Amino acid sequence: MVEPAPVHSMGPPSAVVQIRGARVHNLKDVDVNVPLDRLVAVAGVSGSGKSSLAMGVLYAEGSRRYIEALSTYTRRRMAHAARAAVDSVRHVPAALALRQRPGVPGVRSTFGTSTELLNVLRLMFSRLGSHLCPNGHRLSPTIDVAAGKELVCPECGAAFPPPGAESLAFNSAGACPACEGTGTVREVDDAALVPDPSKTIHDGAVAPWRMFGLTMMSRVVAEFGVRTDVPYAELTERERQIVLAGPEEKKHISAATSNGKLFEVNITYRNARLAVQEAMRNATNEAGLARVARFISAHTCPVCQGTRLSRAALGTEVAGINLADVSAKTLDETLIWVPTVVDPLPAEMHPMARMTVSQFEEMARRLVQLGLGYLTLDRAGATLSTGERQRVQLARAVRNETTGVLYVLDEPSIGMHPVNVEGLVGIMRDLLDGGNSVVLVDHDVQVLREADWMIEMGPGSGTEGGSMIAQGPISGITADPASLIGPFLEGSGEPIVRRRAAAEAMYDAGTVHLATVPRFRRTWCPLIRPA
Repeated sequence: MVEPAPVHSMGPPSAVVQIRGARVHNLKDVDVNVPLDRLVAVAGVSGSGKSSLAMGVLYAEGSRRYIEALSTYTRRRMAHAARAAVDSVRHVPAALALRQRPGVPGVRSTFGTSTELLNVLRLMFSRLGSHLCPNGHRLSPTIDVAAGKELVCPECGAAFPPPGAESLAFNSAGACPACEGTGTVREVDDAALVPDPSKTIHDGAVAPWRMFGLTMMSRVVAEFGVRTDVPYAELTERERQIVLAGPEEKKHISAATSNGKLFEVNITYRNARLAVQEAMRNATNEAGLARVARFISAHTCPVCQGTRLSRAALGTEVAGINLADVSAKTLDETLIWVPTVVDPLPAEMHPMARMTVSQFEEMARRLVQLGLGYLTLDRAGATLSTGERQRVQLARAVRNETTGVLYVLDEPSIGMHPVNVEGLVGIMRDLLDGGNSVVLVDHDVQVLREADWMIEMGPGSGTEGGSMIAQGPISGITADPASLIGPFLEGSGEPIVRRRAAAEAMYDAGTVHLATVPRFRRTWCPLIRPA
């Protein structure tokens, strides 16, 4: 086993993160030095403690200490991790985590918005586009737009300000008024509001009132003369109409506290439909919409046909197509189309157009390198896989041009085709070239081979893991007899036999349970071609 490398073997003290006595989850008083300014891989079988070391110690302490360095006023408005169960962590820089499961995007998020590619296209359409005057006449592209000059229609003489990029955004002024930029119209399903008509209102017949914390509405509706102690099915049509669509009037009611004390209160009535509509408007992400999904029916917006954009926003065209047409293209197709917009423009607009095209190509190229070229820009963010969302995060991190940051990546290769691994490694090298440090947790041998330094956790999972069994450069790991993954890093079929023998030897020695052996084999053996 390779002992934790002494500090002087990897440069000055500040060139390594010194971790001593780490006990997060199943870690067993782990002591390890993690090099900075290098690509460091943390490997091991599932449950071996690699994520506990990378995320639970390095990221948790790096992010916590950065936040604690801020003012008290700022810290109160930020969530941060609790102190990690560790004796000491020294020289850890500010850390950012690109997690295996990024947060669920908002309802208006798309692949185009999350990558910020759509921002560039909106700028392109606003500056280089052919706009419509208020009377529907199409104007030729003009440099006057970039100069902020008012446009004058040559046919009808109407003067109007050119639309800005925000006027072409479906999460802003360019949103379709019918669907509010979501591309989907959601309507309340009356049948779902009272799923069990045999119940009384008092017993919770009106489902939205129960779900959205409006239980007092059963008292308020009684003030309208609606009976709350008989089955909903026996209510008159007038009573049912009040339950479903009654007016937003204030009513004076008596309510009891938990200790039985009565108090008087004025409450505005929220009928069943309104309760669902308000919950739907307040939903900021897919999780919020899921709560109201049982009460609504959804279909593609008939006004914008799912494009999310207003008619005015759809009126602007570049090279004969509108923004929705471009957004429906895959990233690969868009990269082919974008350079073609320059030549048809007036000569004085070419420098500005080439600058915009260059910006788009530079941003898009990294995403294509990460294997995301097949995605359309209008693809809903919530439908992206966790691997796709993490790669979007990774590309954005490089574009932000940070320096001195520790990036902790949780299985960045998940869902990635082997041909795109080179692009992934290139992105991580770009982060290093910018003066950052990268620690990744991964199972993919193709990715692990690219690391400058490896820390292997194990030997088993759960209580049988949590120890550092090897560390060093890849050449050192492959030569270390204690390493379980080392033989696979050599890339031949022979290591499979050697690793199996090593696992069985550990079992005989009582250091690992035989039940973990198939898990080792499932993790690494499929990645090695037979000799």
